[in-house]
Amino acid sequence: MAIYKQRRDEVENQLNKGALWAVTYGDLMSYLMIFFLVLFSFSIVKKDKTQNRKYEESLGNIQKAFGGKADAQRMERAMAQEKESQVERSLKASMQTNDLASLVQMESTERKVKLVLTEGVLFASGRADLKEPAKAVLAPIALELRKLPNDVIIEGHTDNVPIKRGKYSSNWELSMARAYAVLRFMEEQGVSSRHLAGIGYGDNRPVAGNASVEGRARNRRIEISLMKTD
Repeated sequence: MAIYKQRRDEVENQLNKGALWAVTYGDLMSYLMIFFLVLFSFSIVKKDKTQNRKYEESLGNIQKAFGGKADAQRMERAMAQEKESQVERSLKASMQTNDLASLVQMESTERKVKLVLTEGVLFASGRADLKEPAKAVLAPIALELRKLPNDVIIEGHTDNVPIKRGKYSSNWELSMARAYAVLRFMEEQGVSSRHLAGIGYGDNRPVAGNASVEGRARNRRIEISLMKTD
């Protein structure tokens, strides 16, 4: 009887060893399902914010159940990057739709999407009050930026011509006041104040030489940067 039991145990061990492939196969099927769920999520245009939030919560629960915390974080990062790409495309389309391409220069890198606006578009010489036409330029930009929880950094820059009169005693002070004016407008348009930052650089970061009129005009600018997910 003991010999029979021993042989039966040996047979069961051999069968279990042969079935180990099923574990790997099951993991593969789970990851494939998650992969296709993510592809499906990218193909859906979600307009209702409440439904969008519930959808993402459900997908996050599926990710955690099958892939664990690390995989869920990777999926969330991928979704965040996809949203950033959508907003970037929308910004480009908005530039064309609102005839702003000649007024706003748009640059994109791995770290950020940067919009450059010259002084003449936003401010009168030596002033930090937004001109009325400037608000029509900034409004569609704010409309896109408020769709994301990303940081938005607004930088003010000037040329190196000293300020001799007026409200501001230096180019540095003027650049900070202009950055703040744009920041306040963005906040009024619905961009979260928690993600807004304003910096004034004065004439310390020129993009052109200050020896020419054209170079100084390029240096007098506002840069609005949408920071991307790391």
